[in-house]
Amino acid sequence: MDINIKIPEDIKSFNQLKAGDYVYLTGIIYTGRDAAHKRMYEAILEGKELPIDLKNQIIYYLGPTPARDGQVIGSAGPTTSSRMDKYTPTMLELGLKGMIGKGKRSKEVIDSMIKNQSVYFAAVGGAGALLSKCIKEAEVVAYEDLGTEAIRKLRVENFPAIVVIDSEGNNLYETAVDSYRNNK
Repeated sequence: MDINIKIPEDIKSFNQLKAGDYVYLTGIIYTGRDAAHKRMYEAILEGKELPIDLKNQIIYYLGPTPARDGQVIGSAGPTTSSRMDKYTPTMLELGLKGMIGKGKRSKEVIDSMIKNQSVYFAAVGGAGALLSKCIKEAEVVAYEDLGTEAIRKLRVENFPAIVVIDSEGNNLYETAVDSYRNNK
């Protein structure tokens, strides 16, 4: 089922999403990869203010390529999410509601997602050039010194993603494999 989600207006409806749902996100999301997550995590541990408020936000695990002339952003494909797993439960505790990436998540992250009613979306790896067409604005808002790993504020329109892990912990990576095995 295809679902259109406006962010932040529909963020409270995330607990109604189910693993396997196809969604199209429109609104504001933020980017952050390994270095930005590490820096935010260290700031949290030191009691410092974060450069963005994580409450009711979505972070896209992305380090885009440089934009070419006439483009808002370069190729914008997802990075492997497990690299952020060490930091994710802490960020979920601060109100993060969604993450976009690729690949599996740890049990600790999934348990924290259930506790904090958050959702993990997958974007199609290898489709960065196509995904970049859904990004209408991109602005570095923190950690500019990190280059492509800086935190960016993106305005997206009809950004395609799949709910991989829903707020109840249902995991498409597991259920799809089980379904495949049962249908062989």
